[in-house]
Formats: sequence, structure tokens, C-alpha cells
Amino acid sequence: MLGVLVLVLSLAVAASTQNQHPFVMADETTNDEYHFGSSIRRVAIIGAGPSALVAYRDFTQAGFELRIFERDTVPGGNWHYTEEAPADAPVPNADIPIADFVPSFAPEEVDLPYTEELDGNDDLRRDHRGPKPVWESLKSNAPAPLQQITEIPWPEGTRWELSHYQLRNYVRAFASYHGINSNDDNPVMSYNTRVERVEKRLNEKGQEQGWRLWLKELVPIGENKYRATWWTEDFDAVVVATGRYNAPYMPSIPGLDEWVQRFPGHLIHSRQYRRPEALANKTVLIVGAATSGGEISRDLNTWAHKIYQSIRPDNSTTAHYALINYLRRLPRNTTIVPEIKRFLPLDEDATIQSAGIELVNGTVLTGIDHIIFGTGFRYSFPFLPQYYEDASYVPHEGSSTKVVPFLASNGTHIRDLHLDLFYIRDPTLAFLGMNFGTQAFTYTDYLALALAKVWSNTAKLPSCQQMWHLYQERVVDRGGYGKHFQFLGPDRLRANIRFFMGWLNDAAAKYGGKQIDGLPKYVNEVAAYWAIAHYGGPLENRSDPSVGYSFLDGLGFDIVAPEAMTGEERQKMAYYIMFNDNW
Repeated sequence: MLGVLVLVLSLAVAASTQNQHPFVMADETTNDEYHFGSSIRRVAIIGAGPSALVAYRDFTQAGFELRIFERDTVPGGNWHYTEEAPADAPVPNADIPIADFVPSFAPEEVDLPYTEELDGNDDLRRDHRGPKPVWESLKSNAPAPLQQITEIPWPEGTRWELSHYQLRNYVRAFASYHGINSNDDNPVMSYNTRVERVEKRLNEKGQEQGWRLWLKELVPIGENKYRATWWTEDFDAVVVATGRYNAPYMPSIPGLDEWVQRFPGHLIHSRQYRRPEALANKTVLIVGAATSGGEISRDLNTWAHKIYQSIRPDNSTTAHYALINYLRRLPRNTTIVPEIKRFLPLDEDATIQSAGIELVNGTVLTGIDHIIFGTGFRYSFPFLPQYYEDASYVPHEGSSTKVVPFLASNGTHIRDLHLDLFYIRDPTLAFLGMNFGTQAFTYTDYLALALAKVWSNTAKLPSCQQMWHLYQERVVDRGGYGKHFQFLGPDRLRANIRFFMGWLNDAAAKYGGKQIDGLPKYVNEVAAYWAIAHYGGPLENRSDPSVGYSFLDGLGFDIVAPEAMTGEERQKMAYYIMFNDNW
């Protein structure tokens, strides 16, 4: 998932955040604490991945009334492999507010709930449930001791490298332990249900109070037959736990749109990749060399005739996981080439093998059979269109029209969140599990407990004014807005965990309730061994005269071997590797 973030450290950034401050909730004071206008008892969670399931546990223990809405048939989020792949990624990219899906509503003239039988093919069901970006051989990039929910550790002797099947079964076992698996018939759960819209609700006095969710369930009832049901439910608070892998990103490269139209099935996004056999004896160009691009390259290595890996310099100066360390995973026979300048115009009788791809150094590649774009994802929340600038949105009757857009229209980041969790203007809306550069299995313990305590009034948020002040500091610390704004990494992760421990444990001492521990002491040792096993090898310079360059450092990479690093640098590399779950 390769990308370049432009560093923005300017007065314009500070001014833009300062301009947001005057908007204050009606129930807010300028005292030290934020005060909610009414009690929070009924909570909706959107999604049923690991983060959502951990949140269910903590909310249940705190006595909340819950509903979880999952568009797929089972829990687990991304850890649900199917041979069915997502649809082709559009070129150019779809508008971010609808880049995940286009919401579907019941006919305007009907009363809800409303049920209708629909004729359709597999595309109807596929687009509703959203197949996950997981390939058949995918394995975890973090060791088992650190990719687990502390409540249910892996059995002793479990191999550290986990297949996605093991992770799928593990997450479902956690769901079963809490009685919310798809076969538990728990009324809390609503599987096959997509949230089409989330709106701020108006009470009988015309005041904002709580949220209304517009929902659609789609279930098969026969061959190419489906039953769709639309309805609404009201809640005091909402947790968005839909993950970060919803909107595929395709780079804006001249000529790409023509190639996609002319050679369907030959240019795919990494989320569509499933098995290497389909590319046996083919020449494959992989665009991007981060987690997905690099690991797919490894999976294809013994099957493909030849693999080119297109990379571009990692020039970002903000905190992120350095691309140079991903390159250590590439097999030695992978030919690394510079980034693509353009896809050359196509003659009428051109085939993909005869067509040319020009690189930034002037080299033209031909003979390519397939191209895989490991170019990442963007955040997309189609059920919150009112929070995007210039998005198409007509509020339903009984919904508030007083909204301030805060979701980035390019999908690279999420703004205006306290602790990357609470929406500052209205902390009854939360975004869970949106950070990367961390492991959701471990970090969610702290976030979910914070939500449960704050919404049960057994932990306090600072005042709105203070949350904005802290947020300003965070924007500056992270180098401004951009692709890496939600990145944590080891230093921020440790600092955040220390903060959550102090805050939540102090609240438990004052109000009662659950306390939380830090990460296990064996983290450092596990990280060191894992880094040696997976990334400790030398990063040799690749040479191929046919593509016009000789050395990786000629592409803008500063190669430092692990043995030449200081102890602190090696530990940091290990942490970055282990806590990077950005596929």
C-alpha cells in the first residue's frame, strides 16, 4: 500500500482547525468536563469485526442495550475468506462518499418496515455483503502472542504465524463465547444487514437527540431471488466499526482508464486477488510493494514466469512504516522497477502483451500479461454522506439539517476526533479501529473500554474546548492532514496505552468498574524474534539492465542493513513491522 504524503506544517492547517472551534454542542459548558445532554443507554455498533466484538463485550458488561449490524453473513470482519472476489475497482476512483457502496432505500411512498422480493444475480448479493480483501494463502504479519484478545489467549504451542483460517476461527470462537455468532440467534445481532444511513434525530421539541439508522437486510430465498427488508431503529449513540479496507484506491496514471476498458480482468486491485494458479507462467507487474503488494508477490513467486514490482521513492517525512523494510520480504528473483509514468496509447489491434508501459526513467515495459495494483484503500462511509463536503444528501423527515462536514473527501484520513475515537462536536458518535500502525486485537481493549466508561458516565471527557486544543496539538504532531494522519506506530502506541491506563484506571478508582493492564512484558522479546525471522535478512541491490537501472538507492531508498542499526533502531523497526496491520 504505497503512497506519498506531502508534509503540511503551515499556519493554514492550524487556522483551518481553529476555525472549527466556535461550534459547540448546546449541552456543553466551558468547565473541565464534557456533559452529555441526556443519558446513553441504547448503542448501535456498525460492523462485526474483532473491534466491534470487543466493544460488544465491554458495553454488555457495562449494562448497555446493544444492536450490532453486520452486512456479511458471519462475524469476523476481514477474516472471512471467500472465493468470491469484490467487483473491479473503478477507474477513475469512485467518489469517496459512495466508494464502498451506493446506499439503497425503500420506495419513497411506502411505510417502514417494508419487504420486497427482488430478482437479481450474484452481483446484488456481492455488493450488499462486500467480499473481503483476503487471498487464500494469506498469513498474519504479527505473531500469535500479540494478535489475540487478552480474554481468550491462543492455546499454548500455537505457531506464531497464523493463517487467515485460524484468525477466522479464533474471532468466531470469541463471538460464540459471547453468544453472538451467526448461529446463536441472538436478537442483538442483525447479520446480512447493511446500514444505509445514519442521521441525527430530532425529538418532539425539534431538538437533536440521538441517532436514527436506516437499515436494509438482504437474504437469498431461491435461485436469483432475494428478500429485501428496510426499516429504521433509534439509538442514543453509534459506534462505526466498519474498518479501513472498504474503498479501493487506484492511482491516477495517464492511460490507465483506457487499459482497464480494453483489457478487462487483466488489471485488478489487490483486494480481488485470490490464488496464484490463475497466473501460472504469466508475466505479472505488481504496482506497490507494501504489505499487500509485497506478500502477493511472494505468493506468486513460484507460479509466475516473471514478476516486476513497481515502486516509487518513500519521501514522506511524517511518521509511517518505511517502505524499505517491506522490500526485505521480496524474493530475490523479483525485478524491482521505478514507478509508472503512463500507460501508452493503444493501437486498434493491440493486446496487453504488445502494449507498452512507460516508467519514469524512460524505460518501456512490454510483454506484461497481468497487472495487480497493491495501492491501498481509502476510508469511505456511505451511510454518513452529510459529513462530506458537496456530497449528495437529502435528510429524511425528522432528521437534523445542522451538520458540519468533517470527513475527508479524498478518503485519506478522518478529522475532528478526540483520541482518534470520539467525534468532538458530538461524542455520541465514535469511530473504532480506524488507526493503523497498531494491532487492532490488542489496542481495541483500551478504546472499547473508554467508550463504555465515557458513555456510562464512569469516565469523563475533557470539555469541548479542551478536546479541540488537544486535537490541534495532534494535527501539528502528525505533520498535518494526509494519508498517515491515523498512523500510530510504536512510540505513539505506547504513549496512548499509558494514557488510557492512567485515565481509565483513575476513573475506575473514582466511579468503580473495570480496570485495564498494559501490554505484556514479553512484547519486546517477541517483537525482536519476529523481526529477525521475517525481515532480518539483507536487502541486496537488484540489478536488471533491461529496465534501465542498477540499484535500489537509485530509486531514492537509503538502504541500512539491520546489523548496521543501533539497538534502538532495530527495536523500532521490529515494533513497526509487528504493529503494522495496514494491508
